[in-house]
Amino acid sequence: MGRNWHGGRGWHGKGGWQASEVPNAQDAAGWFTGRLPEGWFTGTPTVSVDRDEIVIVGELPAPEGEFADEAARAAAESGRISRFREETREQRIEIARQAEHRYQRKVAWGARIGDSVELFTTLSAPVMTRLRQPERLVLDTLVDAGVARSRADALAWAVRLVGEHAESWLNELRDAMTTVDDLRAKGPDLS
Repeated sequence: MGRNWHGGRGWHGKGGWQASEVPNAQDAAGWFTGRLPEGWFTGTPTVSVDRDEIVIVGELPAPEGEFADEAARAAAESGRISRFREETREQRIEIARQAEHRYQRKVAWGARIGDSVELFTTLSAPVMTRLRQPERLVLDTLVDAGVARSRADALAWAVRLVGEHAESWLNELRDAMTTVDDLRAKGPDLS
């Protein structure tokens, strides 16, 4: 397997990421589906993978009974998710340890019931960038207006906004990158 086009980052234990190759994680969804205990989730969990982290989010059964209002229903859903988190902690840690060794990425978990979604201990990766004054002014406006607490929060907010409004374009771009990676893998080894 050749050097990946993402810049080639790799896992070096507790010390974090260093320059080298990250293993392919295209089979991660299948691996987790086969590895997870029966009955944890009501269906197949969603497995999201990037260069740094794998996030597994599964659907839990909804609490039964009548609820006075939506706030009571949301509280019951949150309680069910909290119970799942506590009851499965040791098993999730062991599965994550195995997956981190296999895929050389951190693993985070989450659960969903209806509209309630909670993620457990997700990775927050620092991203360094250089911005010119016009871009800094945009971030400062967001901070001054109270939309964000800091430039870092403003930048994260802007990235989320772009992700929400450009999802179909981003999906096309990801598909194109996968095609390029596949073609590179099929090409001659020039080393």
